[in-house]
Amino acid sequence: MIIKNKWSKEKAWEWYNDHPWIRGCNYMSADCVNRIDQWQALHFEETLKTTEEELKLMQELGFNSVRLILEYVVWKEEHDSFLERFERYIALCHKYGISCMIVLANDCMPPKTELWKMPYIGEQSYDIGYHGGRKHSQHGAHNCPAPHYYLDDEESAEDYFKMVTEIVTLYKDDERILMWDVFNEPGNSQRSGITLPILKRMFETVRAVNPSQPITAAAWCCNKNYVFDMPEDVFAIENSDIITYHNYGRYEEHIRVIKYLKQFDRPLINTEWLARCTGNTVFDNFPLFYLENIGCYNWGFVAGKYQTYEAHNSLWDWYYRDKNAEIDLTKWFHDLYRPSYRPYDPKETDLIKRFCDLADDDFKKINKERK
Repeated sequence: MIIKNKWSKEKAWEWYNDHPWIRGCNYMSADCVNRIDQWQALHFEETLKTTEEELKLMQELGFNSVRLILEYVVWKEEHDSFLERFERYIALCHKYGISCMIVLANDCMPPKTELWKMPYIGEQSYDIGYHGGRKHSQHGAHNCPAPHYYLDDEESAEDYFKMVTEIVTLYKDDERILMWDVFNEPGNSQRSGITLPILKRMFETVRAVNPSQPITAAAWCCNKNYVFDMPEDVFAIENSDIITYHNYGRYEEHIRVIKYLKQFDRPLINTEWLARCTGNTVFDNFPLFYLENIGCYNWGFVAGKYQTYEAHNSLWDWYYRDKNAEIDLTKWFHDLYRPSYRPYDPKETDLIKRFCDLADDDFKKINKERK
């Protein structure tokens, strides 16, 4: 099923070629525990100061875009002030030449256990030494589908879609918004099938607004043959103007996944990558993305309270099951910079700078030839 008003391939390529090579990160400032912390009023002035310092660093590195996931509970509880903060946030990104890909929904959910609780506004707690700042995160064991706090409930779902319509309508022609990513990893947390009708409605809702920016949702779960065959992934690929995808695999897996996705003849952007513990490295993948003209957003920037430099709980479990597993737990999982703003590995950031400079030179030459 293809939702009405999907861009033609020609329009998608025209849009993509009008932009310099898209490269950046999934972003949250180092002093934020989670996305509630990122968007809520509490501590926002302090975190925005941190954000500005990190955006300066991002600009120096050569990145030109960030991927930002919204948080419904903040929109719901602090509606008017949230919209003001959102505007200030994207304006600050724009000041440093950073565009924003906005993610409207998310299926990376923690399992429902006795420790599970609804998201809440206010001071956010976190555990030291755990990926995502939680001992019991979405990256642990799921014995059953995780609850989506709002989209599974009919009443709150209606309100959620009001948020989507409002934000997309407000920014539908704003050049500071690069793309609308309607759903992060739909079907994750054992929600495949449950999320499919929600994903369809999300595409329909955003298409109805008819934004000038492209619409996408990332395929994220390829099978052993490097094919995205989960229903949510198939639907996402069929309905995306620009095809986005996630891959935390090794170099060869990237090559095979890229080969598969090229058959759709649309621009490609990898919106999640970098997992050093499992062999997904800057040295292999950043030059590959440049060479193949594939946009890319690694996960994380400056190591902080969210602690995505720590390995997933599932990787620790894997290692304890199999001591011969190809996992190196001495390495950071995500993130490029230490809290001091020194690189985790200066050889990584030097390489990133070189290829960003190459890409900008390419774009200048292309624009000169057009004139």
